[in-house]
Amino acid sequence: MSRSSAKGPYINERLLGKVLKQQSAGRKEPIKTWARDCAIPPEFVGHTFMVHNGKVFKEVFVSETMVGHKLGEFSPTRTFHGHGKIVKRVLSKT
Repeated sequence: MSRSSAKGPYINERLLGKVLKQQSAGRKEPIKTWARDCAIPPEFVGHTFMVHNGKVFKEVFVSETMVGHKLGEFSPTRTFHGHGKIVKRVLSKT
């Protein structure tokens, strides 16, 4: 279910605190997170996050166009292998 517009977007406070701490220190190292449901505020722009997809951490660099989306949208949990392969069958002539 989506979040109510009256409440505003959900932003993980620990994650926001880590970003603000990095900005004050002037560092830009990747931040590991499991918070896939966290909305991307303007403060996250220019930072790199390691977002967990259930198996591994995918590196996500946040740009201005990502503001308002969720972190999990950029770390897919499923791998698409294609729609079935076409196999040519050889008819034997006996």
